Amino acid sequence: MKLPLYQIDAFTNTVFGGNPACVMPLEKWLPNDILLKIAKENAVAETAFFVWENDVVHLRWFTPEIEMDLCGHATLATAHCLKTILDYQPNTITFHTLSGQLLVTCTAGMYSLNFPARMPLEEPLPTVWENAFSISPNAVLKARDYVLVYDKEQAVRDIEINLYQFNKLHLPTGGVIITAPGIKCDFVSRFFTPNASIIEDPVTGSAHCSLIPYWAERLGKNTMIAQQLSSRLGTLYCEHKGNRVIMSGYAITYSEGFCYVHL
Repeated sequence: MKLPLYQIDAFTNTVFGGNPACVMPLEKWLPNDILLKIAKENAVAETAFFVWENDVVHLRWFTPEIEMDLCGHATLATAHCLKTILDYQPNTITFHTLSGQLLVTCTAGMYSLNFPARMPLEEPLPTVWENAFSISPNAVLKARDYVLVYDKEQAVRDIEINLYQFNKLHLPTGGVIITAPGIKCDFVSRFFTPNASIIEDPVTGSAHCSLIPYWAERLGKNTMIAQQLSSRLGTLYCEHKGNRVIMSGYAITYSEGFCYVHL
């Protein structure tokens, strides 16, 4: 079986920036174990698989280890694939996913993702992580992901993870966000996942489901610019809309090709 395969860098307009995602259109769903094996072979943080029926797109996301309930950068990459490669005509794309119906609006090359808000609440850091972070946070919160809050951007840049301690905790989904006010933007972050093949995710859209409502409340503003300070760097244009968040960004195609799967 010959399947199309696109690799797209999301939340950037520069190749080798942002977060790379593989995007794979399917005529029908393959068995789950095959989807997971393909994602593992692709060896990026997320592979997006979709089945396009009329104007509705059924979308699923897989890491090399598990199927995810929500992924921002691979959704943006899928929208970019549909609009720039597969000639999808409507400017608003409706995705049906494990997290319900998600809308992505395309305007002048920018993609705006309408995602559920997940306000994080105070929760103690698990004791197994007491020595996992080189700098102690000023506050710890949790929604799907743990959110570690720092006072300064430099702490987010400088923090180091003790992988032995960090990998002692197995999370069913999600990971750890570290965040602080930004110097040249409203807030910054980094994202880490224990026991994953890719420990630090370059740009994590789903993390902003919690970061946007948190920083909107703390900064007293609903429109913000965020940066994720991985080595690849990503920029997100954010808006808080009550129980929804809007995160917008650019994408660029890195490669187009095929893979061969024998069932």
